[in-house]
Amino acid sequence: MLHHPTLDRLQQLRLSGMARALAAQSQQTDIGQLGFDERLGLLLDAEAAERESRQNAARLKRAKLKQAATPEDVDFRHPRGLDRTLFTRLMAGDWVKAHQNVLVCGPTGVGKTFLACALANQACRHGHSVLYVRLPRLLPALALGRHDGSYAKTLAQMARTEVLVIDDWGLAPLTDESRRDLLEIVDDRHGCRSTIITSQLPVPHWHAAIGDPTLADAILDRLVHQAHCLNLDGESLRKKGKPA
Repeated sequence: MLHHPTLDRLQQLRLSGMARALAAQSQQTDIGQLGFDERLGLLLDAEAAERESRQNAARLKRAKLKQAATPEDVDFRHPRGLDRTLFTRLMAGDWVKAHQNVLVCGPTGVGKTFLACALANQACRHGHSVLYVRLPRLLPALALGRHDGSYAKTLAQMARTEVLVIDDWGLAPLTDESRRDLLEIVDDRHGCRSTIITSQLPVPHWHAAIGDPTLADAILDRLVHQAHCLNLDGESLRKKGKPA
């Protein structure tokens, strides 16, 4: 019979996973068949699993993903040109370790943001820091940050984030200031971090959308050459919920 002080001591040491596992073991009639090392190993596994779950929950909270998308929720049946082989390979996470990028392009409603968030969720599971931003909101916030003192802090936060998700690339014309901000962001990340970008524009149109040829060359040179491309098409997934 397990004494309550033992559980209390584990809780005091912040070993809640072990405490729960030990309480569960005490209810198992055949637990005595296991040796001390085996039982201790099970307790340590339970503690490690609970700590990883808490850490992953914290990473997801800091990521601020727009959608609670998981790899298990990705629909491969919808005809939108999603390369299942490539997406499955990306789920392994080697692209993050290699500091590569993922570009998700396609018309509105085909699930670009969902796929980006699913990739980001998987990166969190692998222990990477993640941050989601929408470009139409990020650029005005950076412009404001030049006046309120937050500009350098925001850039630093994005620079140290291992996987940055930039949603809605190319929705609006860029100012010269915005182009230079984009260059700062991608330059900080080039070769040492990974970026996921979603856009309604195909990659060949990005150069014209950026506007300034010189800055466009510099930005795309840092983004495109080390990138995996998911090119989608087809009808909007939102039509599934359209009222009859």
